Amino acid sequence: MESLIKFVQDEFVTKKEFPQFGAGDTITVYYEIREGEKVRTQFFRGVVIQKRGTGTSETFTIRKMSGTVGVERIFPINMPALQKIEVNKRGKVRRARIFYFRGLTGKKARIKERRR
Repeated sequence: MESLIKFVQDEFVTKKEFPQFGAGDTITVYYEIREGEKVRTQFFRGVVIQKRGTGTSETFTIRKMSGTVGVERIFPINMPALQKIEVNKRGKVRRARIFYFRGLTGKKARIKERRR
């Protein structure tokens, strides 16, 4: 049964090419918003907290600070409204899911940049 599901996903779901990124990276996600008949592009820039799932069910969570309030958004990697993803900074973290980042404020909430 799983092989049949995987076959259907591989054949019929269109995959977009996005750059490689992981937890700790600062990325900008551009996506379409439909308001009635109008379509506009909006972006969401923040730190990747986690990536989860595989294949068509893969998602990633981004966290940004909007004033003093933390805002998190979960994006499916196969969302048709996703236009592009830009990697702004590569972060150096030791974990795949950095939920401890939610509790940090000020200078403690910095992530060191990974060397190339």
